[in-house]
Amino acid sequence: MNAPVAEPPETSLAEALWQAWNSLELPEGYRAEIIEESIEVSPTGRFRHATVANRLRRALEGHLTAPQVVYTDVNVIHDLKVFVPDLVIAPDEDRAEQSPDGLGLEVSCVQLVVEVVSPGQAGTVRDRQRKRSAHARAGIPVYVLIDDYDLHGTVTILTSPSPTEAVYQAELRVPYGREAAVPEGPAKGFVIGADITGPARD
Repeated sequence: MNAPVAEPPETSLAEALWQAWNSLELPEGYRAEIIEESIEVSPTGRFRHATVANRLRRALEGHLTAPQVVYTDVNVIHDLKVFVPDLVIAPDEDRAEQSPDGLGLEVSCVQLVVEVVSPGQAGTVRDRQRKRSAHARAGIPVYVLIDDYDLHGTVTILTSPSPTEAVYQAELRVPYGREAAVPEGPAKGFVIGADITGPARD
């Protein structure tokens, strides 16, 4: 009599996405994230995108004190999700906060993330809506959006995440040309103004 054949263990969607993400080999200039229940591949930013991100990084580096530093293009791991924000504030070289596989930073150490909003409907929906929900669900304390495509340009600072509801309970939204100050965390008091965003867009 033949022994019964054991059924392979079921793989959840989250695990399948994680395995697929781990096996991706992307061409240079692209990045992949797991946002909500899908893998999203997007190109790195245009020159304007890089210019704003670099201005912000340099200014933040002058504002922060040890052990907090600014990371760029680092994987932020939350359960089986992966985010690759434009900028991240987290502790410097804190090995305890690396993900066990060394693929990135555990979300628990992340104090602030920044997205310079990408052009096009897919980019704006991803940064304004899907990442907003995903970052709130992950409990990231501060989410900053620098958005050329909202009216004539806006800076939005989201705080007080509610992970169970996947929403931020506090929002500061300021047009380009005015100053937006980060209200909490290691970047508290840091001002994002025209020196970073440039003037209001036409």
